[in-house]
Amino acid sequence: MQPIQVYYQMVENVIKELGVDPALCRGQNLGQWNMKLGSASVWIDVFQSKDQNGNFIDGGYFQMMAPVMDVPTERQGEFFQELLEINHNLYGVAFTKFQNGIYIKSIRELDNLEQSEVMATFNRVGRYADQYDDVLKTKYTVAGRAPQ
Repeated sequence: MQPIQVYYQMVENVIKELGVDPALCRGQNLGQWNMKLGSASVWIDVFQSKDQNGNFIDGGYFQMMAPVMDVPTERQGEFFQELLEINHNLYGVAFTKFQNGIYIKSIRELDNLEQSEVMATFNRVGRYADQYDDVLKTKYTVAGRAPQ
């Protein structure tokens, strides 16, 4: 694996290609960026996991997540079934649940990652989140009330 800074630069290059200043997207921690793709907020992370002693234990990961909506309070069985059925048709990403939120997520190892893959992931995560956020919110929001 190359030094992790190489992967940071790949992400920043893609952000620049999308016409945005990467400095405006940087998060609080090194290897984190936040931006909008269409109507979707997107969170980007390049990181390595550490053990309890602070030693790196793997080659690192490139992850993108976009919040789609909160889990609805009603019709949850139907909602989760629909997410699983949609997942079958998605490429390189999937719906995931974290706490009370539903996200589009992609994660892969850094090893052999190329900038074209980073761009493809930006496009997929942004497009799918932008496509499904309004559809799912409209379908599973109760009488104009936002999901809880």
